[in-house]
Amino acid sequence: MTIRQLIRAASITMAAVLLMAASANATVTFNTTSSVFSGDGLSLPSLVVPGSATATLVFQTQPGASVNPPPTSNVNYGIFTLACPLCTKQGVPGVMGATFAPFDFNLTITETSPYAASGVFVGHSPGGQVYLDLSNITITWNPLQLGPGANFGSTFFTTTLTTGIVNPTSGTNVGESTVQGAVGDNFIPEPATLGLIGSGLIGLGLLRRKRLPRP
Repeated sequence: MTIRQLIRAASITMAAVLLMAASANATVTFNTTSSVFSGDGLSLPSLVVPGSATATLVFQTQPGASVNPPPTSNVNYGIFTLACPLCTKQGVPGVMGATFAPFDFNLTITETSPYAASGVFVGHSPGGQVYLDLSNITITWNPLQLGPGANFGSTFFTTTLTTGIVNPTSGTNVGESTVQGAVGDNFIPEPATLGLIGSGLIGLGLLRRKRLPRP
């Protein structure tokens, strides 16, 4: 085989790898579900404390979302909505707030295309106080990335470390209650493909060495 033929073979191999990488960047479609709290798994009531108001925290899932990695930032996995109709402003006479106990929240990401796979972000909240103008409830997540690996193939899902739970009447951007993340891919050529590339490069090196004039 001539050196020109070897170069052509190596070029074809590299082109195949690039095509594989491009195919890995296909649109990712996924759903989010949750199991948390009690009852239907989507709503959490505040503690019943004498002299306090009653609040609810609801999570709205994100079904059928589609993104085109890599990587796509600011993906919404779902949103928490906090409501406390009888809460009053903090620090005013007759102040009335609500109290949430610590809780865990399991957010399941299910990829429907191009892979059939799922993983779970586990969220933990120490609970906190809610008033008409204030909420100090936060949720921290672990892990911060799902995949790549057996569960997601080359797709990975990330989330921010902390999600703030915002009272809609506090004047703060309600979007801060959205579980934010990113979707991308971590394409790695298969060992067989890497072997072909390596063999081609070794062959080129040996051929060049053979053609070099001896001293």
